[in-house]
Amino acid sequence: MLNTILADFYERDFRKLIEEINLFKQEDNLWKTEGTIKNPAGNLVLHIIGGSKFLIGATLAKRGYVRNRDLEFTQKGVDRKVLITELEEVIEMVRNLLNEFSPEDMEADYPIVFDGAKRSNTYLLVQLLAHLNYHLGQVNYLRRVLELS
Repeated sequence: MLNTILADFYERDFRKLIEEINLFKQEDNLWKTEGTIKNPAGNLVLHIIGGSKFLIGATLAKRGYVRNRDLEFTQKGVDRKVLITELEEVIEMVRNLLNEFSPEDMEADYPIVFDGAKRSNTYLLVQLLAHLNYHLGQVNYLRRVLELS
């Protein structure tokens, strides 16, 4: 049950992120910052993609993704269409994994130390959803401040 709820929330919030990306009138604003947010929206999206593909895809779904976390924050100018395609793939990956998870899978230990301790898969999935929402808010703020002022 919780796996289905989480799958729905992940899809909802990844789709909100796609909507935010599409609402940028000037694509180059995806790579600009303003105010106290240090990372451009595009890099926040790359970070969400990279974290999801590694922490969920490679570690739980065994998809073999190799993460380059530093590149998530330094790479610039990735085309909006590429970001959206990657997010669509992440939505499918997360939904497929969570649809297969049993209650026992949800409560099993996450395979690697996370947040400094051994955690359950449920802990990781809830924490990553909260993290996604934190960055979704930053992307929304950046879009509004860069394009609506």
